[in-house]
Parts: sequence; C-alpha cells; structure tokens
Amino acid sequence: MYYLFFVGRCLHTRGQEILNNPFLNKGTAFTEAEREEFGLTGMLPAHVQTIQEQADQAYAQYLTKVNDVEKRIFLSTLFDTNRTLFYYLVDQHVAEFMPVVYDPTIADTIENYSALFVNPQNAAFLDINHPENIEATLKNAADGRDIKLLVATDAEGILGIGDWGVQGVDIAVGKLMVYTAAAGIDPASVLPVSVDAGTNRKELLADPLYLGNRHERVRGDQYFEFIDKFVKTAQSLFPEMYLHFEDFGRSTATKILNTYKNEWPTFNDDIQGTGIVVTSAVLGALAITGEDIKTQTYLTYGGCSAGTGIANRVLAEFMQQGLSEEEARKHFYMVDRQGLLFDDDETLTPEQKPFARSRSEFENADELTDLLSVVKTVKPTVLVGTSTNPGSFTKEVVEAMVANTDYPKIFPLSNPTKLHEAMPDDLIKWSNGKALVATGVPVDPVTASNGVTYEIGQANNMLVYPGLGLGTIVAKAKVLSDGMISAAAHALGGMVDASQPGAPVLPPVSRLSEMSFRVAVAVAKQAVAEGLNQVEIDDVEAAVKAAQWTPEY
Repeated sequence: MYYLFFVGRCLHTRGQEILNNPFLNKGTAFTEAEREEFGLTGMLPAHVQTIQEQADQAYAQYLTKVNDVEKRIFLSTLFDTNRTLFYYLVDQHVAEFMPVVYDPTIADTIENYSALFVNPQNAAFLDINHPENIEATLKNAADGRDIKLLVATDAEGILGIGDWGVQGVDIAVGKLMVYTAAAGIDPASVLPVSVDAGTNRKELLADPLYLGNRHERVRGDQYFEFIDKFVKTAQSLFPEMYLHFEDFGRSTATKILNTYKNEWPTFNDDIQGTGIVVTSAVLGALAITGEDIKTQTYLTYGGCSAGTGIANRVLAEFMQQGLSEEEARKHFYMVDRQGLLFDDDETLTPEQKPFARSRSEFENADELTDLLSVVKTVKPTVLVGTSTNPGSFTKEVVEAMVANTDYPKIFPLSNPTKLHEAMPDDLIKWSNGKALVATGVPVDPVTASNGVTYEIGQANNMLVYPGLGLGTIVAKAKVLSDGMISAAAHALGGMVDASQPGAPVLPPVSRLSEMSFRVAVAVAKQAVAEGLNQVEIDDVEAAVKAAQWTPEY
C-alpha cells in the first residue's frame, strides 16, 4: 500500500510541476494520451483545445480589461503560466500588444511593481549585500536551462522615470519578451537579472510594500566589484551568453560597457540601442529627402547616457561616410541643463566632454543657455530630444529650424508620452508639413492641412535590439563590433519607402519580425566578414531561420 501511495504521489507531483512550469505547460491543449503519460488525468477539463482556440479565448479575455495596465497584468499572468501560448498570442497582435507589453505601459507597472507583485517571472535577484550568493542565484534562476541571452539592470536610470530599484526588473522581463516576440529567441534560453544595489528614491525607501534593499545605492569599489563578480560568474555558467545591460545610471553605464565590450558580446541598450535606431531614422530621413549625411548638423537636447550614446553612434556614421573624427565632430552640438556644453565646464561627464565646444567659436557664447538661442545660432538640421523635459521643442524652436533647413529632422524621444519634448501633430503643424518626425513611443498618424497623412516613425530600440542579439548569437560572435552595429543600422534604415508621401523615417512596428530578421542576417554576415564568428556558417539566412523559435506546441 505504501509503495502504491508513493508512486501515485510521484505521478501527481509530476503533473502539478508540469502545469506550474511555464516552459512545459500546455493547459487544456494536453491530449488525452499526454494527460495519462504525464500524470494529468482528471486535472484538466475534458475538452482538448487547439492552441488557436486557447489564443482566441485569451484575446477575448484581454479585450475585457479596462486599461493598458490591466491588460499588461493579464498578459503577464499568461506569460507566467504558458510561455508558448503567450508568444503565439503576441505574434497575432504584435503591433497592438507592443505598447502594452513594453513602452509606454511598462513604466506604470515598474512604478507599481511591489504593490502588484505576484510572480518573480523566472528572474534572478542579485543582492549587493550578498556577493557570495551570485552563483547560486544564477543557477537557481536558470534551473538547468541553457542560457544564451541575459538582460541585467540595476534600474538606476530608466529612461523617463529614473531610479526604481528592484522594481526595475520588469524592464528586463519586458525586454526579453520583445526579444522573443520580435526575433524568435527561445524563451527558455533567456534570463532577466536584477542587480539590487539599493535605491535613492525616497518614496520607495519609505514604502512598507517595497521589495528591494531599503538603503541608498551602494557606490564605488563595492559596486563595481559586485558587477565584475556577476559578469565573470555569468560567463562561467553560460559560456555562449550574449550580455545585455539595461538602464544603468549615468555614472556607471558607460564604464561597465567599456570594461567588458572588448572581451565578450556585450550590449548596452541605452548607449548603443537607441543610437542605432536614431542612426537608422536619420538614414531613413535622408533617403526621403535625398540629402547627404555629411551636410547635416546634429543637435542633442539632453546630455544623459542615452543622449551621448545616440550622438556617438550617429558620429560614427559620419565617419563611415568618409569624414575624419575631427571633421565629424564639427557637425555635433549638445545642450543640457546649463545650455550649450562648453569645454570649460567642470561639471561635464566624461561622456559629454567630447561634444563640448569652445566658447571662442561663438560671439554670443554667454547667451547660449536655452534651446531656442542654440538652435538659432548653430542652425541644426537634426534635433534629438532625450531631456525628459516636456514641451521643450516649442513652436519657436521648430520655426527656427525651418528657417535654416528645408527638411528639419526632429526626434522627441523622451518617454513615456507625458515627457515628450513635443507631440508630432504640433511638429507637423508648426513646420507646415516639412518636419520628418520620429518619437520614442507609438503615436497615431497625423493628417496635415495640406491633406497629406504623415506616418510617425517610432524610434524605439525594439526595432533593432532583438535582431542585433539574434545575429550575434547565431554567429556566436566573440564580441559585438562597431561594424556589426553599423550593419544593423543600415539594415533597418534601408527599409524606408521613400516614394510614399508622408512615409515614416522608420518602418512600422507591424513589420517587427521582418525587421528583426533582416537585422539579424546583416549582423551575422558582418560578424563573419570580420572573422568574429566562432561557428562556421555557410548560409547566414538559413542559420538565422534555423535559430528562431516558433510558438507552437
């Protein structure tokens, strides 16, 4: 009797474990034979559903949710229980779901993460106070899975909303959702990581529901030693890992990237990802206008790590088109809180200093303390906003740009929407339809008084980082090179339909899978061309297709 009880209990436990494992669970799609084999007999309703029936049922439930936060919570619950069904459903509604799964709704769920907490979503939570637990934490979270992609964040500098401590783990989870939905990276091969170094947000430290370390952020040697131990441990455990850093702070992001990028395939989305997409947007705009990039004057409004990272990437494109670094830098200006950045300013960050100008260049240097004065003086043709200063691209600023160029390229990228430097309908109106616009979050098309409907490009990193990661993983590249990054930008920028009136400077999110595939192929080909691949590839396109996971049972 004991033996029979023991066997029955093992079968029951096995069935429960399968239903509770999001990588194995099929829910009501388990066939009768599978139910018997896996100890699921009697644990599910009798009717065996197809995955399409499940998806139809889930979408009907999704539509009953009253706002985007409720919709994201519903989708997250589905993600927690059945990864295959989640991605099958997302694949059918990718353009509709991306603003819910990712930007801008993710900002709301990050801000309320502790209060809404239900499931850790297979994330690894690293505690800076316990470096001795790093290896065990990564092993426990991976649970024997072959990890090929790791997204890590300490959530100090989430674009638009700042420092959110451990609650920022949701950005890592969201990024990985997009990696799979867009590029087909196997969800069983990814791992979100939270580096909990504390938080300087007083409201979190005082919140009794806050789930992270309740002390201010740890800085200096202790912090960087912890990061180093984490990276080296991850490299040892996951030797084919592509390491993606996300939303680290201004004082740490560039240092961390520079420490590891020449020894491992390492990527920082804020520094490199946005830069690739904005470079693609510039290339797309130039395809529409027929202009040469070497004739453009580039102005950054917002000297954060994202702003400097974007500028560096576009600068590299100028140099690839034949300009020396010295010549290219003459085309670049940067404005931050103090106005135009000058090289005698002792408060400049190391990332800002290369973009600072000499006061001797300007007769009115002391007056260049606001955006409008700078625009009138330097006459930019490209204006990129990463300031999180809403409404700063005023009518006067736009009119000043129109006075200097026939086709102003204006990209208000700060997100969420409430932090946009300007809204596209105003930019189109104030420029009399001349402005070429890209934003950081999805917005509706704008119909101008001239009768033309302008599609607004979404300069969102998700257009490029999934394919960039997939291409690097397929090639098993030793590092992520500048050449691979440039290949990604050109692959994306080359998808613009310049013949269409009102065409967007970037392809629409509805083509996300196509974009990701093209980018992956271009990146893998460039890795092979540079001899960075660690696996022989005869047919890159076939290799990329073979590496893509399909959400089917």
